[in-house]
Amino acid sequence: MDVLASLADGFAVALTWQNLGLALLGCFLGTIIGALPGLGPSNGVAILIPLAFTLGLPATPALILLTSVYYGAMYGGRISSILLNIPGDEPALMTTLDGYPMTKKGQAGEALALSGIASFVGAFFATWGLVFLAPQLVKVALLFGPAEYFALFTLAFATLGGIAARNQAKAVIAAALGLGIAMVGVDHQTGVPRLTFGEIHLYEGIDFLIAIVGLFAISEVLLFLEHAKGEAPEASTTKLSRITAPLSMLKKTTGTMARSTVIGFVSGVLPGAGASLGSFVSYTIEKRLSDKEGTFGKGDPRGVAAPEAGNNAAAGGALVPMLALGVPGSGTTAVLLAMLMALNITPGPLLFTQQPDVVWGLIAALFIGNIMLLLLNVPMVGLFVRVLQVPTKYLMPAVAMIAFVGIYGLTGSTFDLLLMIGFGVGGYLLRKLDVPLVPVILGILLGNIMEKSMRRALTISDGDYSVLWGSPIAITIWALAIAGFLAPIIVGRFLRPRKDATVSP
Repeated sequence: MDVLASLADGFAVALTWQNLGLALLGCFLGTIIGALPGLGPSNGVAILIPLAFTLGLPATPALILLTSVYYGAMYGGRISSILLNIPGDEPALMTTLDGYPMTKKGQAGEALALSGIASFVGAFFATWGLVFLAPQLVKVALLFGPAEYFALFTLAFATLGGIAARNQAKAVIAAALGLGIAMVGVDHQTGVPRLTFGEIHLYEGIDFLIAIVGLFAISEVLLFLEHAKGEAPEASTTKLSRITAPLSMLKKTTGTMARSTVIGFVSGVLPGAGASLGSFVSYTIEKRLSDKEGTFGKGDPRGVAAPEAGNNAAAGGALVPMLALGVPGSGTTAVLLAMLMALNITPGPLLFTQQPDVVWGLIAALFIGNIMLLLLNVPMVGLFVRVLQVPTKYLMPAVAMIAFVGIYGLTGSTFDLLLMIGFGVGGYLLRKLDVPLVPVILGILLGNIMEKSMRRALTISDGDYSVLWGSPIAITIWALAIAGFLAPIIVGRFLRPRKDATVSP
């Protein structure tokens, strides 16, 4: 098969000492980032983007490093969930329900090992799904014109909050803010400066990497400065009696992992659903199917395996629309999309034909990274647990240093550093107001492309706006966008994880 031949070529690209070393580094750093409560994969990838540019990495190695961080953070999010009852990120929220009770029963090591294996199963088979589904989606995408792409970008905005979104109004405000930032600079069609306020540095627009690092990394530093106490969490002193899962436990959870992998992958492929919904639905369905004795929520291993397999499968599934259509399936893939664009790589149908070494090398590296993560996460659990004891006063200066050195090395402009700080303060305020940052980033990333698609469509139709919904594909996408936007309002409250109830001690 052509797909398997392309994958073999991808392994030839990925199996170099440099790429293997970067994959190992990314997996290690990602696991640490995931283990730290509150950071999560989106922040982790955003924080390390400047590092990739500082190292001067070419496209494929840089993507291998950052996707390894992505997968590693998905793995690592379970550590604080199980040991401290504090989710490392939102997808790990459901793991607290049975993971922490297992810790209180003296089974912390077994829970960590089982979650690592479930994460491997979910991510490994989701990567196979990516191998076979993405090329098929590319064939459909070749039928798209400017109007269809405009509708597709609208779908991305309408659904990126996910069906479990808590406030659609704030998501709309965030997306509008991002689109406004994307308009800054000289209009390439008319040559008229827009929203520059006479500042010559803004004539070329705002580099989305500056916005991303400011909104995620710098705002994270400010939040940590606000809350940091410099003390290790009390529960991080938990002693691990063993770091392997018994065979009987693995047999008991085999069916759980299989079902949750399928559910998670489908959730990841759907634009905007992502790992949070994959984790929640996997746990909910498994509880209904398997909880005959009322043991879920009391330390049932299946309650750990289900959300971990689900959220890691969703992480792989979210790469499908990003690579095949250029539309991110989750917040983290939106950040990865920014990295691709910064490297002058345009995700979408032509990526698989014009730059197959990049896309297939990346997919091959995902397989390698999954194996590395499994080997890291079982024997090195004790090391990752000790990371939780590192005071934030030592971590945050390192994050700030990477951000400043990376952006200055990329642009060489002190104005851009000040702009990054401004985005950091803005991101801090948005997070305090509970306004999501991902729609802002998506607006900055896709704003210009969306505008160009609309202008091309209107040029073709001689100014007739009906062209934007004038084909069956466009009508279908618009219908999905409307349904995706209304779903959180109508049914989201029934599917939304009850965060306050699940993380309380």
